[in-house]
Amino acid sequence: MSLDITKTDSKLGEEIHYYLEEKSVETPMQESALLKPITDFERNKIQNNFKDILITLGLDLTDDSLAQTPSRMGKMFLNELFWGLDYHNFPKCTTVENKMGYDEMVIERNIKVNSVCEHHLVTIYGNGANIAYIPDKKVLGLSKLNRIVEYFCRRPQIQERLTEQIFYALEYILGTSNIAIVIEAEHFCVKSRGVEDVNSDTVTSKLGGLFKKESALRAEFMGLIKSTT
Repeated sequence: MSLDITKTDSKLGEEIHYYLEEKSVETPMQESALLKPITDFERNKIQNNFKDILITLGLDLTDDSLAQTPSRMGKMFLNELFWGLDYHNFPKCTTVENKMGYDEMVIERNIKVNSVCEHHLVTIYGNGANIAYIPDKKVLGLSKLNRIVEYFCRRPQIQERLTEQIFYALEYILGTSNIAIVIEAEHFCVKSRGVEDVNSDTVTSKLGGLFKKESALRAEFMGLIKSTT
């Protein structure tokens, strides 16, 4: 899913940022970089830094295959991998009043996770973000769950914090803590380097409200996200 600037809400993004700070789950970022768009000077600085890295590695940037690599890397980091660092890009989250009085689970399963490990800047990937909530006064458009996951994936991450950020963003937007999240993903910092264990994956969870208090509800959620029927 690519960034659609027509479906963003910078004001909500700013509110979410302060809420995550209050909950101590914000991504470590310099205060001077927060809540402002990247400038052309900063874009050029990123590209020039990549150029220096490639030259230090001994690559010949006069070769036609490599000449545009610093520019490509800069664009990839800013426009594709890390646009979730900019709260101007936070997704617009339309809610409607829960006039129907719906009081059972709403579950979105198998949401794509496509992020980058903040320790080595390699891929975190999986089809395994599962989110449930029990509406109180608000119901959220279903696609917004996917967009919130995508937003927080588009920054350097650790899976534990990713799970927390999605949870608290939804708690703020929905006005309820009756939320459950389970994320399953593969970390290529484990698969392709270091221990090189290609068989492993990582599971994290965050349960709030009734999902934390009531074992039967928790078991129902876990059963439903594993069901194939």
